[in-house]
Amino acid sequence: MDLPTDYPENHGLSSQALTHLYAAIEKQSLAVNTFILIQDGSVTSKFARSPYRLDCPQLLFSLSKSITSLAVGIAWDHSLLSLEDKVISFFPERLPDPISPNLSKMTIHHLLSMNAGHHEDIYAAVAQEEDWVSAFLSLEVEHEPGTHYRYSTHSTYLLAAILETVTGQNVIDFLMPTLFDPLGIPRPTWETCPRGVTAGGMGLSLSTESIAKIGLMLLDQGVYAGKRILSEQYIRLATSEQSDNRLGATRIDSAQGYGYQIHLCRRGCYRGDGGFGQLCFVAPEQKLVIAATSSFQSMNQLQTLLDLIYKHIFDRLDKSDSLTPENRIALQYQLSKMNNSARPSQSVPSKMPDIHQHRYALQPNPSGLRTVAFTQQDTTLTVHFIYGDSRDQLLPFDFTSPLHATSVFNKDLSICSQEVVTYASWQSHDTLQLTLFYIETPYVVTYTIVFQGGAIDFQFDINVSLNISEYCVTGVLLHDQT
Repeated sequence: MDLPTDYPENHGLSSQALTHLYAAIEKQSLAVNTFILIQDGSVTSKFARSPYRLDCPQLLFSLSKSITSLAVGIAWDHSLLSLEDKVISFFPERLPDPISPNLSKMTIHHLLSMNAGHHEDIYAAVAQEEDWVSAFLSLEVEHEPGTHYRYSTHSTYLLAAILETVTGQNVIDFLMPTLFDPLGIPRPTWETCPRGVTAGGMGLSLSTESIAKIGLMLLDQGVYAGKRILSEQYIRLATSEQSDNRLGATRIDSAQGYGYQIHLCRRGCYRGDGGFGQLCFVAPEQKLVIAATSSFQSMNQLQTLLDLIYKHIFDRLDKSDSLTPENRIALQYQLSKMNNSARPSQSVPSKMPDIHQHRYALQPNPSGLRTVAFTQQDTTLTVHFIYGDSRDQLLPFDFTSPLHATSVFNKDLSICSQEVVTYASWQSHDTLQLTLFYIETPYVVTYTIVFQGGAIDFQFDINVSLNISEYCVTGVLLHDQT
């Protein structure tokens, strides 16, 4: 089922308010890539910065946690588990010896509410192991479960492992007939741990349209298109304060309490969110849903976006702005700016340097890229990136228009094949710039290559990253061109 669409003026939200919101996003230089606003059940406005698309799968990072919570709720509704079930009861063969008193008290409720009892972030200690379940269970549980809030990606992973234990299916297979199919969401991808268990706390990819559908289902208390997906009781628990997350919080909308893998916000709202600004925001009192994907360099920018939403949407819901042709034109102009603002410039000089069949060996670098080779014909360019492993690839570029291709690049946990949009431009007579939008993630990679006779300066930059290193190295022309 497609999301219903209507005009903003039909729902008390004027085009002028939306114009102000979008202009403020631009003024604050917020890299919001896609955005859908739903009011009273209908889409009132949306945009997608080129080359991003509303229907393209997008890596959710920690917004995956909220979907894992919904899976737990569905399993609970089907009496497959209890929220008070002890964690150790699901993994009898993988328990430490001895079992500490605090570990023995840990329940599904504690995993959901991020108060399992660990004092510090356990991510690194678990992720470095091959068996994440055993690694999690072996860690010291310093606090009695339920007494100490600690955001924990691997607490969510353990929920996914429990789900796969009780259902006998991976989480996607369990959710296809119970959540994704009823909402009209195509089968997604979800990264896994080294043993093949769904990652749970990260690694899920859904489109912005799919995020919006999930938000609409939550807003309607578990019902979508007249079909009940999730019980009102579970949604009430998931969106009520189960943990106090205020201690040490620096962002106001991350200090309003925490539910079941859901952040509570001001004004009675709640959200699921993920790294770099992935967002599913629900405002029950205002009957609003906002789905967005972004490339924020800091999650402080997500707070800025929420502040702008409160100011330009919430605070204008009760105000009536006269609808004029000028207001409509202003909104359409602002939307056109939003739709095109991510597109880099492209230029074709009157005389391009000849780099056809040039191949360069690179100095050692963090990505392990060994060789780059160029094939050029008119305005088209093919670059061969050679790593000596499964990442080897030929990528097409054109100096006059973007090209769509398939590439391998990092997602959350691993190197994955995904869609990339490429741009090429000569910045000067000797400087080539290649820009790659990995539109299934927040990542935008820029290669700047300066040609200097028989050598190149090769620079790799990325807009945002948790663990990808930028670098600049020298490359030497290989003379065995064939």
